[in-house]
Amino acid sequence: MAVGIFDSGLGGLTVLDAVQHRLPEVEFLYFADSAHAPYGVRDAEDIYQLTKHAVETLWDRGCDLVILACNTASAAALRRMQEAGVPQGKRVLGVFVPLIEALTERQWGDNSPPREVEVQTVALFATPATVASRAFQRELAFRAIGVDVEAQACGGVVDAIEDGDRILAEALVRSHVEALKRKMPKPDAAILGCTHYPILEDTFREALGPDVKVFSQANLVAESLTDYLNRHPGMLGAGKGGFLTTGNPRKVSDQAMRLLRRQVEFEKV
Repeated sequence: MAVGIFDSGLGGLTVLDAVQHRLPEVEFLYFADSAHAPYGVRDAEDIYQLTKHAVETLWDRGCDLVILACNTASAAALRRMQEAGVPQGKRVLGVFVPLIEALTERQWGDNSPPREVEVQTVALFATPATVASRAFQRELAFRAIGVDVEAQACGGVVDAIEDGDRILAEALVRSHVEALKRKMPKPDAAILGCTHYPILEDTFREALGPDVKVFSQANLVAESLTDYLNRHPGMLGAGKGGFLTTGNPRKVSDQAMRLLRRQVEFEKV
């Protein structure tokens, strides 16, 4: 058994890298649905069906616990999967809650009513599908009141990252930040609501300016997963990890190597 990590493409490698550093004794099986990436421009039903198939594939491979290291999948599919019923002994978790817990400074399992928090204005940068779902705002409302969220759909950024075109990706980030600032000139905080975006975190920070606190997910998810596995040791993976993709394994492996700066070998699934 290993812990599964799923993403529509390679953005979830930022999460994988963080959790491997935090939990070196745990085996992880990473699944990139590269043949269908990006998810951010797909409709909710399509995202749900693709995510459900990927999670079931990881369950079948012995991963009792699967992390949706994809904000679009977390936004459009996670709640529906949980409401439909998860098989006994299996778990699927998203990446929104650790982010919101950090933003609102609430501890895991704090089920007290929503309350006012220090952050009052938040800029959310995410894929078009994540923005359209309003999942971030819904989850935030369970924990905080009086927070103004301005969302910016960052079209094209994921494609540019997946294609290895960093110059275009950086230019798109600056353009999207400027568009957000026209709507919310001085946000208190910014959420990088896609696991691809930490790759360009420095560009986001530079464009936003030093007064904006930037929340990026990889380390937050790693901390949250560590806590979860400490409380649920039966979900701890002890089997074979690796890398799976629905795309061209050689191409995906080469792209992953550029991002991780180490050799990895993807297997076709």
